[in-house]
Amino acid sequence: MSRRCELTGKGPMVGNNVSHANNKTKRRFLPNLNDVSLMSETLGRPVKLRISASALRTVDHRGGIDAFLAKAKDADLSPNALKIKKEIAKAQATA
Repeated sequence: MSRRCELTGKGPMVGNNVSHANNKTKRRFLPNLNDVSLMSETLGRPVKLRISASALRTVDHRGGIDAFLAKAKDADLSPNALKIKKEIAKAQATA
């Protein structure tokens, strides 16, 4: 399982630990990923994703997973999220 947000594409970054003596050693900054089930109003069922805490706040701010995916760029989404986006678009088109 990769350490990458399925909605925003946010992944690990690299930097330095800097000691009091100004010694620098490499380190990784990992994204704060959580396994969540978000309720899709269009599909009428929960959707399981592994997303960052900041992405979860953005989903709430935009009014749910359906609205978030409608605005999201396909390049940022994981294959799983892209599949869900197409399911939602198909369900909205038939409704």
